[in-house]
Amino acid sequence: MRLASEAAGAVPFLRWRHRPLGAVGDEGTVGMPVAIITGASKGLGRALAEALAVRGWDLVLDARGAEALKEAAESASGHGTRVEALPGDVTDAGHRAALVAAARRLGGVDLLVSNASALGAEPLVRLAELPLEGLRRALEVNVVAALGLVREALPLLRRSPAGAVVAVSSDAAAEAYGTWGGYGASKAALDQLAAVLGVEEPGLRVWAVDPGDMATDLYAAAVPDDTDPRPEPAAVAPAFLRLLDERPASGRYAAPALLEQR
Repeated sequence: MRLASEAAGAVPFLRWRHRPLGAVGDEGTVGMPVAIITGASKGLGRALAEALAVRGWDLVLDARGAEALKEAAESASGHGTRVEALPGDVTDAGHRAALVAAARRLGGVDLLVSNASALGAEPLVRLAELPLEGLRRALEVNVVAALGLVREALPLLRRSPAGAVVAVSSDAAAEAYGTWGGYGASKAALDQLAAVLGVEEPGLRVWAVDPGDMATDLYAAAVPDDTDPRPEPAAVAPAFLRLLDERPASGRYAAPALLEQR
């Protein structure tokens, strides 16, 4: 796997510590880089929010559960960064617009992380038993809403000195695992959207990232009988930070491989 910050068109962002001078928010203050993270109340989304907050990023966080999101936002803001927490459903166009509007007030959008996911069935079932309404929900959350949020944020991403989009994928998008068909199909579609976006928007970095198995509520809901130990999301977050630091070409990456090569 080639990781090179000097790849064609790469724009270092001073290790993503701050905006260049002159980049100001609506309130007229020079801002830190801004990230929108969906599904940020727990699991990988919360771990990424914490990791970016430590680096001084301002954050706009989304999740459906208001209380858990409030707790995550308070934890992230404890690092001295500005955090806007907006509970809601990413399938709602008005909610997506509100997320981008909040980021604009903070200064723009430098990173968009589409992490919110729906399984389609809990626990997962074989395709012969998969409710079509569940499949529609997985496609709406994992694919349609992700593209909708990118489209909403695209003008601000293009203005960023180093705009980036992260689509949180899965190995189920590339491998045929029994019972993972609906979820995997939605993530495969997300991968393809990310790949095409990377071609159409050469000024951005667009990464589809397979985080690998993690100890999350989502995995527990998918396969409740599987109690094997798995990495905590906080242990996986450094793989995403590596992408931000090194800014490789747009494409699909696996977090375990990124971590092994550090």
